[in-house]
Amino acid sequence: MTQNNREVFGSRFAAIATTVGSAVGLGNIWRFPYEAGQNGGGAFMLCYLAFIFMLGVPLLCAEYSMGRATRSNIFGAYRRLAPRRKWYLAGYIGILSSILILSFYSVVAGWTIEYCVSSMTGSLDFSDTETGHLQFLTLTTGWRPVLWTVLFLLCNTFVMLGGVTKGIERASNILMPLLFVLLIAFCVNSLTLPWRDQGLSFLFSADFSKITPSVLLSALGQAFFSLSLGLGCMLTYASYFSNNTRLGRTAFVTASLDSLVAILAGVIIFPAVFSFGISPESGPMLVFEVLPYIFSQLPAGVLWSTLFFLLLFLASLTSTVSMSEISIAFFTEEKKMSRRKATLVSSAIALTGGLFCALSFGPLSDFTIFGRTFFNFFDYFSSNICLPLGGMICCLFVGWKMDRALLKSELTNGGKHRFALLRLLVFFLRWICPVAIGLIFLNCIGII
Repeated sequence: MTQNNREVFGSRFAAIATTVGSAVGLGNIWRFPYEAGQNGGGAFMLCYLAFIFMLGVPLLCAEYSMGRATRSNIFGAYRRLAPRRKWYLAGYIGILSSILILSFYSVVAGWTIEYCVSSMTGSLDFSDTETGHLQFLTLTTGWRPVLWTVLFLLCNTFVMLGGVTKGIERASNILMPLLFVLLIAFCVNSLTLPWRDQGLSFLFSADFSKITPSVLLSALGQAFFSLSLGLGCMLTYASYFSNNTRLGRTAFVTASLDSLVAILAGVIIFPAVFSFGISPESGPMLVFEVLPYIFSQLPAGVLWSTLFFLLLFLASLTSTVSMSEISIAFFTEEKKMSRRKATLVSSAIALTGGLFCALSFGPLSDFTIFGRTFFNFFDYFSSNICLPLGGMICCLFVGWKMDRALLKSELTNGGKHRFALLRLLVFFLRWICPVAIGLIFLNCIGII
């Protein structure tokens, strides 16, 4: 389907499936459970949900409005909306951060493939958590991760070569329903476990005494990163929205479904954690070390383990597809490359960075940038510097610089629908969101 000589998503379902797919990833299924586990469970979730709708929805509306108004990549969007200013430099931040994230993210996504294959073949040995830790080190160090990183990027490239409608839209229409089916199946299984009540109580019962400044900042950061804000993913995808897509409603639905995935991940994990006497504060290794041990104790544990890492793989792929589109759209529209060439160039750049990141756990572990391995530096610089900076620029641009009539036209579809919260949205973009993002940035770099 085309509109104004540009491909657009064929339906409202496709628009939502692609944007939710962009938001849903390891941040929801991997990061949210361990952040909730370390920050008080229900208290953290309550703060997280509040920030999703106070910070996330306004920024989604901002990116959506810029994307559809210009029907351009992130670089072109800023340049068209402010041709005499240098706001377009923010586009380079988004492109750089997307490439850096795609590089190290593909390494972790490669782990999910290896764990899925190893689970399927029954070669995982998680008879106890210590053995699980040793096996994780074996699977993720040396030259082995290179193979799985390459394989994952090949899967990502295959989708991107199909283009917007035959690649991204078709993949999202298949992968997102499958992802939700797997999530629900795991939830049903978790609700049959003996200590499910304790796990659910930990997740849903808010002890307000646990809400500390540290918990608030962690929840704020999780809300921001969960929705892929600051990269330009949502701006780029919105450039493919039809003129009939209601941006405010789509932003709300995207934020709601993204939050639902995070909550379902908690429902899957915490009943299992409590049922097998594992601390909910196990941290980042909760997924790759603790959960496989839990699966090994369940009936049909091999099946559940295989399906779980398949779930992680699908979530990873829907996210990397959107990250890839940022640079591909830039190459095709600004550098006049063909879609195929732009995809191959983008994939080659990501593969180069991915190889350095994969090898930073083994042969390149002694090579550092400012004291960090390639993997850790790519992660730190993109997540802690580029994303908050990109998000800050976006909300300030739309709040202060973007023409108010154009913003209103996009949010009302040219006056066809009401958008009663326009003044409130602008207020949040001008004042609330910049302060919140500033706090995230200061927390990320260790100042507060």
